[in-house]
Amino acid sequence: MKKLYLLLLTAFFLTGSLAIAQDRVSSLNFETRSEVIATHGMVCTSQPLVTQIALDILKKGGTAVDAAIAADAALGLMEPTGSGMGGDLFAIVWDAKTQKLYGLNSSGPSPRSLTLKYFQDHGYQFIPAHGPLPVSVPGCVDGWNELHKRFGKLPIKEILQPAIDYAREGYPVTELIAYYWKLNARILKKYPGFAEEFMPGGKTPVKGQIFKNPNLANTLELLAKKGFREFYEGKPARVIDKYMHENGGFLSYDDLASYHAVWVKPESTNYRGYDVWELPPNGQGIAVLQMLNMLENFDIKSMGFGSVAYLHLLTEVKKIVYEDRAKFYSDPAFNKIPVEQLISKKYAKERLKLYDPHHAAKYYPAGQPEQGNTVYLTVADQYGNMVSLIQSNYRGMGSGMTPPGLGFVLQDRGELFSLKPGQFNTYAPGKRPFHTIIPAFVTKDGKPWLSFGVMGGAMQPQGQVQILVNLIDFGMNLQEAGDAPRIRHDGSSQPTGTKMKDGGWLNMESGFRYDVIRQLMQMGHRVRFSLGGYGGYQAIMRDTTNQVYYGASESRKDGQAAGY
Repeated sequence: MKKLYLLLLTAFFLTGSLAIAQDRVSSLNFETRSEVIATHGMVCTSQPLVTQIALDILKKGGTAVDAAIAADAALGLMEPTGSGMGGDLFAIVWDAKTQKLYGLNSSGPSPRSLTLKYFQDHGYQFIPAHGPLPVSVPGCVDGWNELHKRFGKLPIKEILQPAIDYAREGYPVTELIAYYWKLNARILKKYPGFAEEFMPGGKTPVKGQIFKNPNLANTLELLAKKGFREFYEGKPARVIDKYMHENGGFLSYDDLASYHAVWVKPESTNYRGYDVWELPPNGQGIAVLQMLNMLENFDIKSMGFGSVAYLHLLTEVKKIVYEDRAKFYSDPAFNKIPVEQLISKKYAKERLKLYDPHHAAKYYPAGQPEQGNTVYLTVADQYGNMVSLIQSNYRGMGSGMTPPGLGFVLQDRGELFSLKPGQFNTYAPGKRPFHTIIPAFVTKDGKPWLSFGVMGGAMQPQGQVQILVNLIDFGMNLQEAGDAPRIRHDGSSQPTGTKMKDGGWLNMESGFRYDVIRQLMQMGHRVRFSLGGYGGYQAIMRDTTNQVYYGASESRKDGQAAGY
């Protein structure tokens, strides 16, 4: 009895109230840590050394965009398992001067010389995951170019120099990245150039080993000297062209030289007073908006975090929305996508008619509206600017195709096309594939509130929705919202042409009660435990009352949130 009294007394002093202490224990049954709080700037990335690089750029007077580019360049070196110059990039920028949000789509199209007929003639039902055929134009570097032209302040050389120095001098590989590096290499080492670049001495680097990439240092130095467009119009483009044609690929110099990233208008919906912003297709960001529009029709707060009612609702809403994702999400230059209708409140209520609060559905029809490893980072600066940026090769280290002397792998994003004729996402030359990587932003009363993202293919919309519900409905703080256990539903219909017929699988992290799991199974959910695949979360929140930034970086990655 005395021990119990002491525990309760301790809880009282820690929280200021016994009632609050009891509430926190019952609703937050998981490990977490404090948020990071700073006044002048904040950086959250998935690699601690990269966070420090970006922080140094901010301290030199650089903008959030300057720091984000420096961080992304360094991540391509230090976390090649999810990023690099051979991949694509998306960003949402809050500009303090204009008090507006700007969206950038820097995803590249398919090679113009590769046709649907080629795949049909060679008997392909799906585009291969690796090798030369899934390679699309890497959009990352022109994303840097557009961001820097519009919102940058420091010279390119100063921004890229930290990554150049680390590439030449070496850096210690972190534990999780070493693990994924080894997994990727088992598949990719057979492709020309990969082992030479990423397996020194015939092995992938282990935790703590110093890894150097002098070829990447040379490529970055070339861009620092001649500008970002040199990637598409100079030596790198010519090397890629020659390499691809020598190894059965189609990506050409002309494909690269003609590529330009595009500025796009972010789309939004209001969720319980908060305006949530996502980029329009060819990405999957509007799936978040569709899910939120459906969820706001329920009193989720009263359901409680981790409850049967909430987890069942969340899973079924995801399944419904992903049928629209499979049918409509694609390159808007090739299709008239009914975005406004898909993200409307009216359409959400129509789709909710399919929802059964007592049973898990094995399949859902797509709607008829009236007319896959990644890196995410976010930066906020002393001027009030904020950047939400996500970048990826797709499938970890990408296609395996590694042009000689450049220091990076080309992406395999083209795998996400469908080869079935007549679909929105059917392969075509010069077309951007369906895309999974999505940065997110939230404003409140027209002011910036949250810049965040969740890495991980099809997990990203599911993860973003869970973060927002944790923050808005369950009242968690920024760090708790990311550390809370998550669910991931797999097996939905896909833009590549596959259809869900069996209800898919509900994956659950440890931390959910066994009686909840049993009840979900009784409702028809096929449940399994999975250790990975729940994304990687980084976030910055703006507190306008105290004029400070809050930062969070979850424990599922090697990352760090830091400010000054």
